[in-house]
Amino acid sequence: MASTTAHKLAKSQKEISVSEFFEKNRQILGFDSPVKSLIMGIKEGVDNSLDACEEAQILPDIVVSIDRVDQKEYRVMIEDNGPGIVSTSMPNVFGRLLYGSRFHAVRQSRGQQGIGISATIMFGQITTGKAATARSKVEGAEAAKEIDIIIDTKKNAPVILREDFVPWNEKAHGTRVEFYMNGRYVTGKQSVIEYLRQTAIVNPHATLTFIDPDGKRFIFGRATEQMPPLAKEIKPHPDGIELGTLMNMIKVTKEKSLVKFLQNDFNRISERVAKEICNASGLPETTKPSNLSLDSSKQLLEGISKVKIMAPQVDCLSPIGESLIRKGLKHVLADVKPEFYAPPVSREPKVHTGNPFLVEVGIVYGGDLPSDQQVQILRFANRVPLLYQQGACVVTKAIENTDWRRYGLEQRGGSGIPFGPAIILVHVASTKIPFTSEAKEAIASVPIIQEEISLALKACGRSLKTHLNKKERKTKTRSKFEIVQVIIPLMAEKTAKIVGKPVPDLRGTLTKIMNVVWIDDSVTYDKGRHRVKVLVYNYTPKQQRFRIHTVLPKGSLDMASCNLKPLEIKEEEKVTWELPRIPSTAMYEVSFDLKGMDPEAFSETEVFVSGINPVDVMGADPLPGDWDLQGVNFTEVEAPAVVQAAEDDEEEPDYDESGEDLNDEQ
Repeated sequence: MASTTAHKLAKSQKEISVSEFFEKNRQILGFDSPVKSLIMGIKEGVDNSLDACEEAQILPDIVVSIDRVDQKEYRVMIEDNGPGIVSTSMPNVFGRLLYGSRFHAVRQSRGQQGIGISATIMFGQITTGKAATARSKVEGAEAAKEIDIIIDTKKNAPVILREDFVPWNEKAHGTRVEFYMNGRYVTGKQSVIEYLRQTAIVNPHATLTFIDPDGKRFIFGRATEQMPPLAKEIKPHPDGIELGTLMNMIKVTKEKSLVKFLQNDFNRISERVAKEICNASGLPETTKPSNLSLDSSKQLLEGISKVKIMAPQVDCLSPIGESLIRKGLKHVLADVKPEFYAPPVSREPKVHTGNPFLVEVGIVYGGDLPSDQQVQILRFANRVPLLYQQGACVVTKAIENTDWRRYGLEQRGGSGIPFGPAIILVHVASTKIPFTSEAKEAIASVPIIQEEISLALKACGRSLKTHLNKKERKTKTRSKFEIVQVIIPLMAEKTAKIVGKPVPDLRGTLTKIMNVVWIDDSVTYDKGRHRVKVLVYNYTPKQQRFRIHTVLPKGSLDMASCNLKPLEIKEEEKVTWELPRIPSTAMYEVSFDLKGMDPEAFSETEVFVSGINPVDVMGADPLPGDWDLQGVNFTEVEAPAVVQAAEDDEEEPDYDESGEDLNDEQ
């Protein structure tokens, strides 16, 4: 009986194709609700277009349009100006799952599995019964190849219903795909327009045009002409590699000795390091990799962990970069007018299971952002927005486990998503993102990735805290400043009038109340230039002489516009001015222009001071320790006419290098 049952079971067992599996389990790919399905279909097409344009070093121009067929059916069109697809490859690209060029390549890319666009076409075919239409033209071709295609899910093979060459004169090269699918179009936080908006933030080199079902056109313009660095393919990095992966590499290697296998099949292992690994693992250098047993492979893995190996090079990754994160945020978020953009933080690359990765974080604060709601979290993996499964993502866990109270945001109980007028952007770039599923909606909770995100968040949070502290001090001092400047002189004038005496000299009184050097800066954009003013008010009882410093975009300073010649310019961006002696109650102005930048590229001047006790200064920070001032001589400068000084009939004090009065007995 058991034998008969076993034979019956054996007859019912048969192989299924990957297409058939995903056809019956399409929720795994993210097609699990009408709203989400429409977004996923567009996301897969846009990801492919961006990858293709970047590989060909073409600035992307991508058009997405949605037409409503009926209440639940839509026609979606995605068109790009990429290099195109050769006609012989089109059937497999659009009609075969797990077909692609990036799965085995160890380099950063949006698409890796070869599932995306073909799965979208399969889902559209399942829900509407209609074929997809793909058109592509390569450079130099006289016409574009156009096909109508469906997928044979039993065989995971494309079925071409129509193929033809058609004129496409308006395009020198590019690809367009049209498909029908059931879905639901909505607006809001999880919508097509939000996906494209977030895509524009981390891809500021792209122009994205979206035409919604009502015919309304949205354009996310290009914020920069600078292409992202092209990610280069590398070999696996040995740090964090797992035993099974190592054994598979041993099976397929063509090298005849262990030392050559380590040197040529891994990244960052030189001949010297390979020999060190052999010694640390107790295996002869001449050992044939094919002769390694399970125990020998374990020895080799232990030996790798004992030897210090260089971190992977960054050229296999394509990070956004600090300047482009800031530019992308400013370009897309201009409507909410944030008051502060924390300097974005990019961590050094680390390795997880042999795959390099790095983390980038940016924080936006204030403006028209709501202050009574949780902060908005923007999650990205390889420049792709992650709109769903926020709670399951390592990015959210890292944010929740950071104590944001110390950085100026409200956080009930010291954990969880903080509240406040802020946006937190986190981008993870890797040669292989450890997603929680094939839908690529959340990053798995890998400890080393979570640790790197936490460190970047804290570094960005410190910048936010510095800004908030400075803002609070400025607000308090400005109130005091206004009282001293307006109310006290008015009181003195009226009192003198009542008692019939002249208005007293209030300079001494004012400086005793204020006892601070107040520094205020402003930036205006006029006629293609940023015009910067730094005003220094000396509200201390004695004259002051010190330096001010600022960091400007490289090559942007117009020397001819400076009313005071800089003392030193380091690395084309670190500028130092040596101020003249500023008498008590006087004001001095440093003004200059910046050229060659977009209007939103510079909005806030970061001012530092040296040669004065920073406790006595409001509106500027002490000079950072990494700003080298060696070789800068503190020389006397004659004060130009822009110094607004009181009568200089008092004795001229002497100052030491720190700006302290040497004649002051105290």
